[in-house]
Amino acid sequence: MKIALAQLNYHIGNFEKDTVRIIETIHQAKKAGNDLIIFAELAIGGYPAKDLLRNQTYLNNVEKALHEIAEACCDISCIIGAPIRNQHAEGKRLFNAAVVIADKEIKHLVKKSYLPDYDVFDEYRYFEPNRETSCVTIGDTKIALTICEDLWDDGVDNTYMGDILQELAIEKPDLIVNIAASPFSYTHHQTRLNIMRRAVLKGNAPLIYVNQVGAHTDLIFDGRSFVLDSNGDVVTVLKDFAEHVSSVSFEKGTFALQDEKETYQPNTEIGQIHDALVFGLKEYFEKSGFKKAVLGLSGGLDSAVVAALACEALGADNVLAILLPSRYSSDHSLKDALDLVAKTGCNHEIIPINHMVEAYEESLSGLFSGMEPGLAEENIQARVRATVLMAASNKFGHILLNTSNKSEAAVGYGTLYGDMAGAISVIGDVYKTQAYQLAEYINRKHEIIPRNTIVKPPSAELRPDQKDSDSLPAYELLDSILYHLVEQEKSEEEIIQLGFEEAMVKRVTKLLYGAEFKRFQAPPILRVSPKAFGAGRVIPLVAKYPN
Repeated sequence: MKIALAQLNYHIGNFEKDTVRIIETIHQAKKAGNDLIIFAELAIGGYPAKDLLRNQTYLNNVEKALHEIAEACCDISCIIGAPIRNQHAEGKRLFNAAVVIADKEIKHLVKKSYLPDYDVFDEYRYFEPNRETSCVTIGDTKIALTICEDLWDDGVDNTYMGDILQELAIEKPDLIVNIAASPFSYTHHQTRLNIMRRAVLKGNAPLIYVNQVGAHTDLIFDGRSFVLDSNGDVVTVLKDFAEHVSSVSFEKGTFALQDEKETYQPNTEIGQIHDALVFGLKEYFEKSGFKKAVLGLSGGLDSAVVAALACEALGADNVLAILLPSRYSSDHSLKDALDLVAKTGCNHEIIPINHMVEAYEESLSGLFSGMEPGLAEENIQARVRATVLMAASNKFGHILLNTSNKSEAAVGYGTLYGDMAGAISVIGDVYKTQAYQLAEYINRKHEIIPRNTIVKPPSAELRPDQKDSDSLPAYELLDSILYHLVEQEKSEEEIIQLGFEEAMVKRVTKLLYGAEFKRFQAPPILRVSPKAFGAGRVIPLVAKYPN
């Protein structure tokens, strides 16, 4: 049997475009002599469709697309993911299904059993879990067909795969197929490989894994579909952050590559983050129908990194950097920002904001009479900048990019309706220490981000001689504690036992929970870590937080 792995980029709800692309891929696979083509989980309709799954027109379009795809499956079989209506009165209205098509007909429906409801996932909101499972036969090959988490485990007690594979293994399948919509994080590819290797050993059969590629606002899907032999060794890995269709021959339990083997070399952790952010940003603009971006360029590290990423993703001609110097902006900040403009070739404008801030201060002088200047006055500057940036966004139809990093977002070191403004947060899942690494990576071939931008002490420049270190612990220490609090979800007690100073842990924890109301109103964040702010971390705004 010759099998094609179809790793395609889907656009949620764009049935016309996606159906044409799927059918074209089926025809190409058939022409190349493939007997079977495998697409990803929920390829029809896209993932995650969220509450569109409650829309009857959307579901009717799923059925229409499925019928058109079935008509194309002549002399070739197809496995494709789709939401399927539950014909029974009990339970949720849909199943997350793998549809097996042959001879222009739906031959089998394999429904997902384990529906994730952790982190960014909420499949129990929409789908009914499967209660029965069995292998399917395509040609003379018996296949244990599974959907994403049906083969996942925690590496300890085989939380998910135990039940599924134990039942399927009884039938002695020739091949395991897992179709998935598994989003990117910089640790996730190796995790997938490890889990699927355990599935191979438990199911006593080789495995094909087909993942989605593409980005949908905050979620980025990296693709990297792969084939494992009966020992769990990698036969081939498809491209990351790109569409890729590749074929293998499967006979008597062994694979032979039909295409040239992909020599996949995983990038460094920071390299993967860079590639994901560029890809996610490009996808956000293409799928939302926009081409041009605007951002505030301060001369600091974060805005420089975002500007460089935006120029790479969108093209420098499509990026407008606005420099907004205030009375506290240093000469070198303006120079550093202009150096970046020159190195990237992006468009720029310089709009001093002194007179605007002074107008606010004068208007508020009566209300603030007798009070010392403080945080309110500092934040006026940040909000004036946001007003100018949003004016440019509205006037020219540019998308405003938010430039806040994860460290700042975590502890609330940002002005609501000021520097937290934006339609998409580019580095909101990148800690400050990682932002420095990202800047060095961007400069790996030649200098794009000026050296002075990287080495100078970070500052919001909202008061004389202000430094981030005036308000925050050193970023190396802060990010270490935040990583344990956010990604690892550890308690204060557990972190203190790791050797961190108790007072510092309590201080950072208080800052983290005290900023929940700000993050609730923040823009969506491109997710690159195992635990990003947003849908993956949901905390009540009014609560007595753990201490």
